[in-house]
Amino acid sequence: MFSELAFEIFDKSIAKYHIKDDVNQRFENPYPKDKIEHLLYRKNWIDTVQWHYEDIIRDPEIDPVEALALKRKIDASNQDRTDMVEFIDSYFLDKYKDVAPKPDATINSESPAWAIDRLSILALKIYHMREEAQREDASKEHKEKCAAKLAVLLEQKKDLSTAIDQLLEAIASGDKYMKVYKQMKMYNDQELNPVLYKK
Repeated sequence: MFSELAFEIFDKSIAKYHIKDDVNQRFENPYPKDKIEHLLYRKNWIDTVQWHYEDIIRDPEIDPVEALALKRKIDASNQDRTDMVEFIDSYFLDKYKDVAPKPDATINSESPAWAIDRLSILALKIYHMREEAQREDASKEHKEKCAAKLAVLLEQKKDLSTAIDQLLEAIASGDKYMKVYKQMKMYNDQELNPVLYKK
């Protein structure tokens, strides 16, 4: 199943990041550029680095100049994340280009890649919640609360994975069809953000 492959790659990316646990570490993709695995690994790496950017910027003692620089990195990361989702959707559009939708085919509320985006974030939640549930210096109450939350996240993983695989099967059979919209983020665009174009 595709969701199983995706989650396995996300796990590898997260584990690799945490060997150094450094947002500035060099990125290396172990998968060939012409494979979907390459896109999935890159997508999760972006999410993983941004997860840690978001932790760092919430430090109440962070230097304001550093915080502003980090906010710029988060903005750039958000754009990269969106771009990667669109690349993944392009892969699916190409894969199913010869499938003729049935006359009663329906459209899904989100594309396959945006559902996979949620699975990537969920992989990060599971990793870090498991870490908290097993934290040696945490109280028993903290560990129990995190273990309960982890159980919910694992159930969510099962449901989301099933939904992704069912969506892909429905597209492959013509029961559903893909229609992809560019996200058209406005805040990074010098022609669309009034704060930028007024300068």
